[in-house]
Amino acid sequence: MEPILDIAIELPGKGSRELLRSLHRQLRAAIIDGRLQPGLRLPPTRALAEGLEISRNTVIAAYDMLLSEGYVEGRPGAGTYVANVRPRLERPKAPLQADPLADQRLAATWRGWRPLAETCSGEMYRYDFVAGMPDTEFPFDIWQRLSTRAARAVARAGVYERDPAGELPLREAIARHVSFVRAVACEPEDIVVTAGARQAIDLIARILVTPGETEVALEDPGYGPTQRSFTGAGAKILPIPVDEEGLVVDRLPPSARVICITPSHQFPLGVAMSARRRAALLDFAASFGAVIIEDDYDSEFRHDRMPLDALQTLDRSGSVFYAGTFSKSMFPALRMGFVVAPEWARYALTLAKQMNDWHNPLISQFALADFIAEGHLARHVRKMRRVYSARHEALRAALDAHMGDRLRPYRAHAGVHLAAELTIPCNEQALVAKAAGIGIRVEDIARYASRDIAQKGLVFGFGMIEAKDIEPAIAELSQLRFGGRS
Repeated sequence: MEPILDIAIELPGKGSRELLRSLHRQLRAAIIDGRLQPGLRLPPTRALAEGLEISRNTVIAAYDMLLSEGYVEGRPGAGTYVANVRPRLERPKAPLQADPLADQRLAATWRGWRPLAETCSGEMYRYDFVAGMPDTEFPFDIWQRLSTRAARAVARAGVYERDPAGELPLREAIARHVSFVRAVACEPEDIVVTAGARQAIDLIARILVTPGETEVALEDPGYGPTQRSFTGAGAKILPIPVDEEGLVVDRLPPSARVICITPSHQFPLGVAMSARRRAALLDFAASFGAVIIEDDYDSEFRHDRMPLDALQTLDRSGSVFYAGTFSKSMFPALRMGFVVAPEWARYALTLAKQMNDWHNPLISQFALADFIAEGHLARHVRKMRRVYSARHEALRAALDAHMGDRLRPYRAHAGVHLAAELTIPCNEQALVAKAAGIGIRVEDIARYASRDIAQKGLVFGFGMIEAKDIEPAIAELSQLRFGGRS
């Protein structure tokens, strides 16, 4: 059979979510580099779809994207043709600085920053202990059914402008959920739905920070995006050490106006904040007029005991913002989270959400509301709690058996990662690089710190690795040379 196009197109397998993006990217690249010349008539959508053995709708969508970007042009009754984009692409550009992020036109806060190192695909690793990622096992068939039902409801309703705080059925479902699993006392009107925990923190930073003045205390080591949000808002950052009881409250200066913590499962050490520290932190906030942001991101996955009360449950002074996400309990691509806000902050937080992106996608909101209300979330969490607990125990046993003389796990009772302290001198960064060289992904604690910290060790995520693979992975890791500082 004659090729439909004189260029090679390699597409992912059928059913891949990357199919449209891959076809569009390859056609665009061929136009830009001249393999598809200006004036060339592209194959009819039906013919190209048959030649590539994909849906015609996928080809139509790719052509529409190219048309909207100006890479092709439609001629009524004659088909689709490659546009002459070379002059546009080749026009002279202003000379760039050696470091674009040092450009003086950028606000001072944003100069010199680099994008956060995001979690990349683990396909290059035989054993993947990446932290912060849940298992991919999820009842997507149920989610698809609920999403289809929600889409039909939205289409029938013909809805337009919506509540920036989130749809009422979803806020009602979230209020019931957090009340049941974490004893968080709240009403639907206390909740603002967000695009995940990162946006939740970013919106809170917008309404609390006066640039150049507000001092914000952060756990060190801690969650990097939280620091980015507050730094970007113009806050003065106060790194506060963490030990086996959580944030060291005694190190908080009275000038701290905002305190960000992960009390149920500290990131990355994994420790739970002690009841004594929780009480001391609430007393501090009440005494000095400070605000606490409680990030409770993976508290659902308890391993061996009942959880301590959420700070929001114990709060009597309206000091606590309770932030949660469904990225860990469901799947990261959902990008859905929430904030239980004190009454005095509710209006400002809703306004910040409206200014940022108006509201979360309606179909996802209605589908999530049904997913929670019909009990699917509770069943999925119970199932994954058993899965993660088995992996947690397998990891502890493997570390004890193969590396007990070099690594001491922190006490962790929840979550999908475990940190372990090095008990011998070691260059952690070099060890992580050596591990990557033999196909094992693991992270060092120091990568989550903003300064030199007391804790030296490794972080093992177990969301992306099967229980049966944990022991052989740790056994192989134990064969690497640990000693020395070089």
